[in-house]
Amino acid sequence: MFFFDEKEIQNLIRKLENPPRVDGNQLLQIALAENYNGATVKLDQRTRDLIEGLMSTKATPVPKGLKAQLRPYQQRGYEWLYKNSRLGFGSLIADDMGLGKTLQVISTLLKLKEDGELVNKKALAIVPTTLLTNWDKEIRKFAPTLATHIYHGSNRNLDPLKEADILITTYGVVRSETKLQKVKWLAIIIDEAQNIKNPATIQTKAVKKLKAPIKIAMSGTPVENRLSEYWSIFDYTNKGYLGNLSKFKEKFAKPIEVDRDQQQLKQFRKVTAPFILRRLKSDKTIIKDLPDKIEKDQFCSLTPAQTAIYQNVIDTTLKTIEKAEGINRKGLILKLITALKQICNHPTHFLKRGEADPLLSGKASMLFDLLPQVLEAGEKTLIFTQYQEMGKLLAEMLHAELQLEVPFLHGGVSRKGRDEMVERFQNDRATRVMILSLKAGGTGLNLTAASNVIHYDLWWNPAVEAQATDRAYRIGQQNNVMVHRFITKGTFEEKINQLLLQKKELANLAVSTGEKWIGELSNSEIKELVQLG
Repeated sequence: MFFFDEKEIQNLIRKLENPPRVDGNQLLQIALAENYNGATVKLDQRTRDLIEGLMSTKATPVPKGLKAQLRPYQQRGYEWLYKNSRLGFGSLIADDMGLGKTLQVISTLLKLKEDGELVNKKALAIVPTTLLTNWDKEIRKFAPTLATHIYHGSNRNLDPLKEADILITTYGVVRSETKLQKVKWLAIIIDEAQNIKNPATIQTKAVKKLKAPIKIAMSGTPVENRLSEYWSIFDYTNKGYLGNLSKFKEKFAKPIEVDRDQQQLKQFRKVTAPFILRRLKSDKTIIKDLPDKIEKDQFCSLTPAQTAIYQNVIDTTLKTIEKAEGINRKGLILKLITALKQICNHPTHFLKRGEADPLLSGKASMLFDLLPQVLEAGEKTLIFTQYQEMGKLLAEMLHAELQLEVPFLHGGVSRKGRDEMVERFQNDRATRVMILSLKAGGTGLNLTAASNVIHYDLWWNPAVEAQATDRAYRIGQQNNVMVHRFITKGTFEEKINQLLLQKKELANLAVSTGEKWIGELSNSEIKELVQLG
């Protein structure tokens, strides 16, 4: 015998008389998850074919003008981004740091240009200030036919946009002015997309006011860990797809993060799968595609304070060098190079006074953009510097900004202290970063716990850099090693780097020679080398 609750029957009748209205976003989620409010949904063959087309990517030739060989996983990422742009969907490319998100996005933009798309409408890239130079450099390197314009600084204007394909600007500029909202863009790319994870901020609201049919977000941080924050990024790439924030928290964030509901996690992954691409360096299929060591030049710009000091040192020193001869002249040149390196590192390093403030230095700002990503990924990092003073300054800043107690291994550390530092870094999970002076820590150490190496300042000798990098990249290393070389754009650092690339014989200099070869340059060559570009 069966008993029916009269209220339940009435409720069922009302629902049948007034079926719930489901919008396009909800229908797509239902089709992807094959589930509606806990009930299994059967799809007909036509719908299955449509979903299959959405989930799969077709082989797409790389753009003819691309000056790079895409690795297999990068080719797949490029094809995925291009497919979504053609379908009118936004994309969140959330590959692990070091897997080449920027190259995949640049390839997609170049393909759009070669399709004839970047004519009347242009692309906009919004990036942290520290990445402005990197973006411009990488586009010029990998896609020289893509014309760029950097929209930043007090004299910025939009006139050059007529000739450019892509305008590169910062979150700060987007936040502070409305001009960019009036432009009809073809594509908008946001790098370090966690900058809009808080939907309530002025910055996030300003970014979301920009309109374009193609939207791409880039982030190296996991998308499953903080769902309520990533709702904001999804809301940017595919407006309204995941509903409003309160409904999203109720449906996904609370069940997954608080209740650890695996069924809801599975459903979340299904409904977001077409719009998120996440690959990890630890993935065995990706490791096959990767070299064991990934080297990347990271470019930053001088701050106004650095620029003023740099120019002043050049003006006063070049006159003295021109009058000097022989060994005295070589000594003055090396003294100048040392001074300029210290200025590029941090004004306080050169002046021997002032604040340990990352914002005063382009390199320090870039370091504090990079490190939180590494730390969030649970990875360890070695930071190399030539100078003991700079190492102490870095340790001070790391403590003040990130509350990290960082060991600094330099020539003044005893053998016992050195052994304790290595032991601590290798085996203590709480010790995430280690600073080393290039001379004291560049050889003889086994620091395989690190999967990231940062050369904060360069010795301009590939052999010395390689020896330092090999503290992490050696037998016993279980992970791929990411090597970051910090270079200040427009300064002698960039020019020396280009010189080393052009004159291959310099790359084979003996370890002991360091930068002595610079002393052999003529007065005109020295002037050209150190002048700001």
